[in-house]
Amino acid sequence: MFELLNLSSVVNWLGLFGIAVFAISGALDAARKNMDILGFMLIGTLTGLGGGTVRDLLLGKLPVYWVEEPAYVGMCLLLSAITYFIVPIIASRAKALIWMDALGLSLFCVLGAQIAVTQGVSPLICVCMGVITASFGGIMRDVLCGYDLVLGSRELYVTAAVSGAAVYLALHWLGIHEDIAAIGGFLAALTLRSAAIIWGLSLPSYTPSQNNNQGR
Repeated sequence: MFELLNLSSVVNWLGLFGIAVFAISGALDAARKNMDILGFMLIGTLTGLGGGTVRDLLLGKLPVYWVEEPAYVGMCLLLSAITYFIVPIIASRAKALIWMDALGLSLFCVLGAQIAVTQGVSPLICVCMGVITASFGGIMRDVLCGYDLVLGSRELYVTAAVSGAAVYLALHWLGIHEDIAAIGGFLAALTLRSAAIIWGLSLPSYTPSQNNNQGR
């Protein structure tokens, strides 16, 4: 029988794959702004590493993870540069960006929660760290590229990250094996985000007319 991976292995593999996915999604966004190859590398690296950087700073994990492991930076730079050359053969960059971002979100919300668990913080903070890890790289990308923040998307976004981190934590605290808990959280986030993309699912949003009606 194959042995399941231990917690450290799961975190490492999720981290590598999540960073790679987000780096490519950031580079695809740079393509929409017609940036040069250095712009691709900057946006891709910032998207791949931004959320984890904020998480480590808030948890007091210094130096942040990519300073101790420069290979993360190298991987982001390399993948962003490769993306620069293959963008012309990608038929639908917008669609690719949306799905790459969804995959990165689903991976990182679990990864952030896992790392927070190893720091011994409360479950609420673990979920918060999952959301921060999953969303802050995309926020930085959107700010630099001059787009509306991904958090402002009508489709469920942060809700998917919260769900993924919460499902992982629930399975973890129930004593489910770490690999299964991580996969469960990932699938929960990806399923909800995919449904939101396909069917336009969203939570009710605030509109100025609501405030006007309440004042009458």
